[in-house]
Amino acid sequence: MDPNVKGIPDFWYTIFKNVAMLSEMMQEHDEPIIKCLQDIRVQMHEDPFGFTLEFHFAPNEFFTNTILTKEYSMKCKPDDDNPLEFEGPEIYSCKGCEINWKKGKNVTVKTIKKKQKHKSRGSVRIVTKSVQADSFFNFFSPPAVPEDPDSDIQNLLTADFEIGHYIRERVVSRAVLIYTGEGLDDDDDDYEEEEDSYSDEDSGTEEVSDAED
Repeated sequence: MDPNVKGIPDFWYTIFKNVAMLSEMMQEHDEPIIKCLQDIRVQMHEDPFGFTLEFHFAPNEFFTNTILTKEYSMKCKPDDDNPLEFEGPEIYSCKGCEINWKKGKNVTVKTIKKKQKHKSRGSVRIVTKSVQADSFFNFFSPPAVPEDPDSDIQNLLTADFEIGHYIRERVVSRAVLIYTGEGLDDDDDDYEEEEDSYSDEDSGTEEVSDAED
């Protein structure tokens, strides 16, 4: 073991692997970055009331940030119109942070190539574009809160709020027990791996009208 290493090697990486919710979010290309994670801290604040998750990283080849943050604002007062429905503090918004990726190291973006066929001439061209890739680090770029409470984006934010709350309440406070496996929730033992089903869009062919010339 390297005598210059401080703490337990791969401590937080092991926790990510042990917690089903985090393991599902972490992709294979995220793993070398998560191995650089040195600590997760919770900072509480009062105005507005809420908390911030701080992810502290060692210097690495992927980004220049030493700390990535995710801030959650919480509602602590009952609604004036429906005071009896108040069930305690709840998260109502969140804000991520900008990740300063080093050149060619952004794991949240992937480049795809598509064939486009011209309608009249029949010629084919290759178009390259960047699209979002699955990654744990999309966690730091949440969408804005929509006006429609029933929208798909709101559903994504609801899931995001649950993740933030879980990290604060269950992961940070029980990190050592989760690392050893003693503090795992029963649900984490009940998950089974399933193969993802998806369509390969990278080799699709599109027709292009004359208007694109």
